[in-house]
Amino acid sequence: MMIRTLLLTALLPLSAIAAESPMTAEEFDSYSQGKTFYYGAEGRAYGVEEYLSDRRVRWSFLDGRCKEGHWYEANGLICFVYEDGPDDPQCWTFFQRPAGIVARFENDPLATELYEVEKSTEPMQCMGPDVGV
Repeated sequence: MMIRTLLLTALLPLSAIAAESPMTAEEFDSYSQGKTFYYGAEGRAYGVEEYLSDRRVRWSFLDGRCKEGHWYEANGLICFVYEDGPDDPQCWTFFQRPAGIVARFENDPLATELYEVEKSTEPMQCMGPDVGV
């Protein structure tokens, strides 16, 4: 009986996650527009994205180099296209949780899950183009 209780307790978080409803495009836009989000993955810093008006975005892997892009809704997913890969949309499912949003990469659901580490109204910092000597 104790083993059964432990198994049910262990599976409870998984069933709660499965029962979550993804954010709609309207909910995502309302939550993100005008803000800058710092994301983590597996306990490490992953990247930062600034959400601008008209579903425009600016992304960086925290290296000071930024990519301009935009997002759109497709079949319930939030898809991002950036200037360096206009034919390669990156589609995610976003969930709102008490600690912030979580994003599951749908192009390969087992590969990446990002979570909000920090949210700010300050714009992100981008370096200029590489300058040679």
